[in-house]
Amino acid sequence: MDATTNEGGALSAAEFAQFMSLLRRFCSDELDQWEALKTDTPYGDVYVLISRYIPSDAAPEVFKPF
Repeated sequence: MDATTNEGGALSAAEFAQFMSLLRRFCSDELDQWEALKTDTPYGDVYVLISRYIPSDAAPEVFKPF
């Protein structure tokens, strides 16, 4: 999928479940220490940080399991 392609709005429940499944797989099998991503959206840039470590300024309880 091209990064500029809009697939048509919010994810369906099935799409969200697939996204969570693929994200779990990525974290389990692909992620080394961290991944920093950025994407454009109609509302501005979104930054995503996936890490094996809790940021020093964050409490563990703010993270919800998926």
